[in-house]
Amino acid sequence: MDADEVEQITPLTRTQRFWRNRAFARFRHSVGWFRRTSGLLTRAHAFVVLHSGGRIRRSYLFTGGMPILILTTVGRKTGKKRSIPLGYLRFGDCYAVIAGNAGNDRVPAWWRNLQADPIGHVLADRSHHPVTARRATDEQDEYLWNRFRQLNPGFDEYRTLTRRRLPIVLLQPRPDTAC
Repeated sequence: MDADEVEQITPLTRTQRFWRNRAFARFRHSVGWFRRTSGLLTRAHAFVVLHSGGRIRRSYLFTGGMPILILTTVGRKTGKKRSIPLGYLRFGDCYAVIAGNAGNDRVPAWWRNLQADPIGHVLADRSHHPVTARRATDEQDEYLWNRFRQLNPGFDEYRTLTRRRLPIVLLQPRPDTAC
């Protein structure tokens, strides 16, 4: 990978380390009321970010201070638009996200929706982009997983909490450009 193709990783501050630690990821997964209300909190979070026009660019509650985007998909069963905030990394022209579902064994609905119809919409850095989703190749997956893990060690904890492989999804702005 060329240095021009990916963002440079900056050192973590003390506050960022607190929010990105493994203990918080485990707490978030294991505490019953938090897990039960996380869907409602996630939808409210997406609503606030969308209605701010993307002015809110980071999430300390869900992604440990990583930059966030709002992904909008069309429900594969309902046909309704669904929006969710996700932590992301830039990878060339693409946005890389993890279909982690906070370490839950269930595949996130947004990833199932994109598998049924890979067309979505992203709000990132106060810009709207139509995107096409695809799963990262094995080489891209390994490289990006290490980058995500450096920025948020909680993602490693997700892998210990689930039996499924957590895929990395590349959201490629349309018209198709190479990632």
